[in-house]
Amino acid sequence: MRILCTVCHKKAVIGKTDRITVGVANLYCSCTDPECGHTFVVNVSFSHTLSPSAKSATEVVAALARALSPTQRAQLQRELNF
Repeated sequence: MRILCTVCHKKAVIGKTDRITVGVANLYCSCTDPECGHTFVVNVSFSHTLSPSAKSATEVVAALARALSPTQRAQLQRELNF
């Protein structure tokens, strides 16, 4: 991810990341142009999913399977094997 200075539009570097939630963070940035020297905060947030993660579905299924009793787990395994 490239951050540009909001004043001179030169490259800026991220000095610190303050994670607010899993999907929101404040990036503390500094302009790399010594004549500018602007420091600023950029807010980054998750917007939306374009393609769902296969890992997420697998993790959900595994968690649900672990919550089943041994009898229920065996029954589920029989049903999945057809």
